Amino acid sequence: MIDFTAPYVLIEGTYMVPLHSPLETIADVDRSGVRIAVARGSAYDLHLTRTLKNAALVCYATASLAVPQFVADGLEAAAGVRQPLLLFAKTHPDVRVMDGRFQLIEEAMGIPRGRSIAMPYLRAFVEEMKATGFVAQALERSSQPDATVAPPAGN
Repeated sequence: MIDFTAPYVLIEGTYMVPLHSPLETIADVDRSGVRIAVARGSAYDLHLTRTLKNAALVCYATASLAVPQFVADGLEAAAGVRQPLLLFAKTHPDVRVMDGRFQLIEEAMGIPRGRSIAMPYLRAFVEEMKATGFVAQALERSSQPDATVAPPAGN
């Protein structure tokens, strides 16, 4: 068992579709006959495997394969993290990234449950790193400008 802090980063899982796709909203994607490219074992693959009712997942070994193969294989959608999908779409005018999200990934820190002395320190550390701008600067340095710093705990 693990105890977690509040999240320090929020990452959106969303879809990319062909430019002229009739799929307009996130909810539109879960239809019979819709095939969605995903990276096998990714957080969004696991989430969609549990939540989709009608659409079918087409798994590829990695996200760097799934996204271009969605185009090459003529699939109806690709699922992924918003930032890389937006980067791909910038150089491929025949696709668009949908508004909205099907998943919000909350990145947090964790330690083994029962370390009651350490947990308050870790929680305070995460909040300080968000408040001082450290997390935002780290996202910028690592070319993750579209990931969002999580709000202060309790908000």
